[in-house]
Amino acid sequence: MRESARPQSLWELAEYRARASRGAPMFFDGNGRTVTFDAVRDEALRVAAGFRELGIGAGTRVAWQLPTRIDTVIASLALARLGAVQIPVIPLHREREVGFILAESAPEWVLVPGVWRGFDHTAMARTLAGDGVRVLPVDEGLPVGDPAGLPEPAPVGDGDTTWIYYTSGTTSAPKGVEHTDATLIAGGLGLATALGMSSDDIGSMAFPYAHIAGPDYVVAMLVGGFPAVVLDSFEPGRAADVYRRHKVTMAGGSTAFYQAFLDESRHYRQQRPQAGRLIPSLRLLSGGGAPMPPELYRAARRELACAIVHGYGMTECPMIAMGTPYDSDEQLARTVGRPVVGARVRIARPDGSEARTGESGEVTVKGPMLFRRYTDPALTAEAFDAEGFFHTGDLGTVRPDGHLVLTGRLKDIIIRKGENISAQEIEDLLHTHPAVAQAAVIGLPDRERGERVCAVVTPADPAAPPPTLDGLTAHLRAAGLMVQKLPEQLEVTAELPRGGPLNKVLKAALRARYTE
Repeated sequence: MRESARPQSLWELAEYRARASRGAPMFFDGNGRTVTFDAVRDEALRVAAGFRELGIGAGTRVAWQLPTRIDTVIASLALARLGAVQIPVIPLHREREVGFILAESAPEWVLVPGVWRGFDHTAMARTLAGDGVRVLPVDEGLPVGDPAGLPEPAPVGDGDTTWIYYTSGTTSAPKGVEHTDATLIAGGLGLATALGMSSDDIGSMAFPYAHIAGPDYVVAMLVGGFPAVVLDSFEPGRAADVYRRHKVTMAGGSTAFYQAFLDESRHYRQQRPQAGRLIPSLRLLSGGGAPMPPELYRAARRELACAIVHGYGMTECPMIAMGTPYDSDEQLARTVGRPVVGARVRIARPDGSEARTGESGEVTVKGPMLFRRYTDPALTAEAFDAEGFFHTGDLGTVRPDGHLVLTGRLKDIIIRKGENISAQEIEDLLHTHPAVAQAAVIGLPDRERGERVCAVVTPADPAAPPPTLDGLTAHLRAAGLMVQKLPEQLEVTAELPRGGPLNKVLKAALRARYTE
């Protein structure tokens, strides 16, 4: 798609693809339903008419807490057709998160799935919604009407907020992040260009569509003209079975998904020695949202026999960098790829000046996929520099080959006796130990050192003797880690606490658990 011809609204893009790929499938679900690109467009028009009869129109704020289903995407496209402001809410969020989002964003409507996975979302929304907020359960179907009565699509200005996302709040209070259709389209175009998917491919979406990656992925589908399997929850065994049936060529979601498919594949082949690959059609595993240890890349690459391309984005900027199927194994294992088309990445020193190639600093980004502002003006003022670059809070370097390496978070730095220690550097090395399945490194308060380095690991084989501090530190020494960075405390646990839509490790919970 030429830059000059790029649609500026999600609805324009959906209309374009419906015409270009009439009759071609857009979605499959796990229950046998198939819907074409033009059928999705037509149904979205009927739902838009139904919404309009309820009083929803341009500028109406609509929060929706819906699972990843075909009808959820249709509802979202219908709201985009009307020019409503969408406020997606992750379906797993409960009273604390949902209450904060509804109070802060002030929606006029809240769409909910009724009872989903045993939880009554309708009751929760009605309890939390303020006076005058209408709660609409859609478990029995979306409202529909006659599209003939719809007005022309409202013009969407480049700066008009049409989406408000909320960060996961795993490291701080959730932030309201304002996007436009154009920013999400730019992010999705960056993803589509990096992955190189075509109409010959079949993708998949088993992560929350309410996450920023949801519309990002749908935009990539609309740009590339490829269909996808959608699942409203991720269970590795069921997902693999559905993906085999539909001959999925690309799967993923985050680092946790790579690990889950790796474990499922090992179990699958153990139970069926002659069965072959877990998903024979799979050629690409992609995702982002959390660091990918190089050892996980190598193990998953061997086991799943497909390319693994990891990327980098966040709620504020859905696509910053992305690996491609044409990168080398070394680049894919140790970097998050090059900046996607349109993104400008600059590494900033503490004084704000630009770092040299290979020099570590804070990752800053600028480009058409960058959010417009936070809902809190004070946060916006803090996040951007004078040249309009957004400060991500992530640390990294740009290599001579143009690939970006993330080395940690500004707030995930352990300060031991005045020396900054990257938790991620130690985690990556711990993942190479054969007795370690997963690892998280945290700083704990220490009277003598300021902070001490604590490694929290899960054993690769629960039946074997657990890893020891001496054994792990010897491994780290052999890998070349400087003595000052060696863990002084080891905790072995059955599993790491995780949360958020991409199942990130909750380090705050670990610090609370192990702080004396």
